[in-house]
Amino acid sequence: MKWSLICIKNCANRYRECRHIHNRRGSPKTRTQIGGRQYIHEVVQKRGCCANTFAMDKKDKKERKSKCSTPCKETFEPLRVDVKTTATAVLLLSSPEEDIVVTACEAIFDFAEEDANKVYLMELGALQRLAQLIAHTNELVRRNAFMILGAVASHSAVGNALQQMDVIPPMIDKLSLDDSVIQEYGTLCLSYLSLAPSCKVQIFDNKGLPALIKLLSSSEPDVQKNSLETIYNLIQNSQFCPHLLELGGIPSLLELLNSDYAVIQQLALKTLQKVTADKESHSAIRKEQGFDKLISIIKNVDFCDLHVEALQVLVNCVSDSDNFHLVRNGGGLATLLELVVARKLSETGSPVKCNTNEVQSRAVECISTAAQNSDNHKVLHDFKVEEILVDLLSGNSDCVKTFVCQAMAGMSSFLSSKERFRDLGGLPALTRLLSSGNLLVRGEAMQALADLTAGHKQNSMTIYEEGGHKILVQRLRDSCPRIVANAAAILCRIAGEEAIRCDVLSLGAVPALVEPLRSTDSQVLINATLCICELAFDASARAELQSAGGLEPLVNLLRSTHMEVLRSACMAISVCAKDEPTSMEMCKFGALEMLNEINQADNSKSRFSEFALNSLMQSSPSLKYGLTDHLATTDTLTDGFYDAGKLCFGQKVLTLAELSMEPVNQRLPIVVVNAAIEVFLHQKSVEEGYQTERYWKVINDVALRFLVKEVKESIALLNDEQEQYVALARQVSDVMGGAIEKEDLHTFGWLLHICLLKCKVQCNVVPIGMISKGFYCHRALLFKYLADCIGLSCTLVRGDYNRAWNEVLLRNEHSSLPCRYIVDLMHQPGSFLRTRTPAAFRYHSI
Repeated sequence: MKWSLICIKNCANRYRECRHIHNRRGSPKTRTQIGGRQYIHEVVQKRGCCANTFAMDKKDKKERKSKCSTPCKETFEPLRVDVKTTATAVLLLSSPEEDIVVTACEAIFDFAEEDANKVYLMELGALQRLAQLIAHTNELVRRNAFMILGAVASHSAVGNALQQMDVIPPMIDKLSLDDSVIQEYGTLCLSYLSLAPSCKVQIFDNKGLPALIKLLSSSEPDVQKNSLETIYNLIQNSQFCPHLLELGGIPSLLELLNSDYAVIQQLALKTLQKVTADKESHSAIRKEQGFDKLISIIKNVDFCDLHVEALQVLVNCVSDSDNFHLVRNGGGLATLLELVVARKLSETGSPVKCNTNEVQSRAVECISTAAQNSDNHKVLHDFKVEEILVDLLSGNSDCVKTFVCQAMAGMSSFLSSKERFRDLGGLPALTRLLSSGNLLVRGEAMQALADLTAGHKQNSMTIYEEGGHKILVQRLRDSCPRIVANAAAILCRIAGEEAIRCDVLSLGAVPALVEPLRSTDSQVLINATLCICELAFDASARAELQSAGGLEPLVNLLRSTHMEVLRSACMAISVCAKDEPTSMEMCKFGALEMLNEINQADNSKSRFSEFALNSLMQSSPSLKYGLTDHLATTDTLTDGFYDAGKLCFGQKVLTLAELSMEPVNQRLPIVVVNAAIEVFLHQKSVEEGYQTERYWKVINDVALRFLVKEVKESIALLNDEQEQYVALARQVSDVMGGAIEKEDLHTFGWLLHICLLKCKVQCNVVPIGMISKGFYCHRALLFKYLADCIGLSCTLVRGDYNRAWNEVLLRNEHSSLPCRYIVDLMHQPGSFLRTRTPAAFRYHSI
């Protein structure tokens, strides 16, 4: 590289031009001022520059040596300097001669066109000097410095280096100068720097945003473009968007939509798209008739390249009903529908100018966004949007289908649209999309079906008639939580009919719900448990849920801190607790303890948790009696009931099979009531890695079976209820060892008798029919069982020290209302003791 610097004293270059000045000989030459012979000498010595012969004689040289203290006032001949290296040009940027700096800047600017040269200039230290020159007092120097910085900032390495310098404040300060070159290259440099987060903050803190907004009104397109690009980069940080609104940037952005340059229009639309994400900007858009300008762009086929950006701005705005009505009144809604239909026609072979899949997608997205606001539904319905949307479901674009599904979901809250979609075949079309390979399409289609079936039984039945329940069961195993949640919700609505429920169960819906019960998504858990509530009405479904391992994750949901999840789990447990095996299985997983803890806490207790706890105990009288020590008249004892003694919440509850498997111990035996011929108990266990199944047959209680037959043939035939109670009490007393005086209880020997029976059967479980010396607890249990067999009402209450008694309601001559009595089964069998009297107290206490 070689540059020529021709120096003449007191001459200056103008911007990108030279002045013709006469030298001493009167011949015109192109000159550039350069000052100071000593400076030129240093340049020649340090950078190897060649120079013309100095115009001075030997005498002058001698005089300078003899009078070194006296400055020379004579001038010298013009000096031509040939610069051969870039480093020399960079060094000349530090010259005190302004004309030299200007010329060096011009040469460096041309040199900086190549990316490699930009980095080389940075390595030579040119950036530091240029950062100082942008504040120079000389207009040409400032201009050239701005030009170079604007040119080199495009390189990422140079940009990173500029970020470390304090170049932004003076650069913003000089933008206020009425100099289009400085404004152009200054904003160009800022547009590159504004990509860095730290520079964004620095530009904003130095009041760069107001200056940039002001420059949007510049007459120079390059200044507009660079300023707009910098603003666009700044507002990618959302915290700056409100400031753009406060500074009145919206009118300037909308004005730029009228630019003759597509790149400026596109940048303006992209900036508006970012700004309009904040609803605070919508009022400014309305005030400046911005929607009319956007619609005019969309209508203009010559602006095809701007349609997508303009539609994206509308997408941000049409969810607001006021904005939507302005768009509709300006013909925007009709234009959107024309774009959608035109693209549909083009897919069938009809040529349509200027329409792409992306344009159609954005147009459908606008409709979808508007549909999310219920205030817009009537207008959309009047434009028959439902027909267009259903028709679009048969297209090829997954993006369009996604937005169509969203629009249908939004319109679902409008009853007329909900029914219109069904009449047009929209529900079967959505059902088919559930098998789409596109996860997004599948998810939005499921959401649309969930919204369209909510509170609408006929739509739910339409999905079933189309075979949608088969796909829904499959989707319960989907990887997307939202799809699983909505699939469970729709199945819950479909399975309300018994015939349909059986059909759904046959497809394996219950095992498919087990994994969703382990989900961490609250909506999945809520919908899955509600679906179980609907399906578990069938005993087969409850057994299937138990065998599939679904009871444990269901019970674990009682630990949830999400109140809605907790409520739905309690509801599902209440339904599953309709039979004793399921209840006992849930108790094994700690359902009783957790429900009791929930009901003791005011912040978690609810009618759902109370009902769940009561349902668990109601389904198993054995469990209820063990925990509450009380069975009401409505609690009927059936074969298989057992009294394992007093239980506590938190204590592990064992089934009858597990109790039968335990080795004979020293505790009191478990008394079982079983008048059936055979009762098989079944238990699964895992031993040494293998799953085994064991069966036990409860000892055949022949004595109890004959006693039940005798009671039914004799006592049940008595006409008077009180006589029935008396006869039954005496019958129980007779088979349990007869009447015993209270003072002789210690000689009765019932405890030894019970223990001998346990040793005889070699089991901790003893049939009640084998007991011939029964204590209070045994007699009261047998009385309750026999009374339930013949339809007599009585309670069973457990006290302390193996005491238990039965309470009945009887009328007497002193009261019109029935009174509660305790039936004496021990001392004077058949007598009645009024509750809460001393006699009653002596009966059930020591």
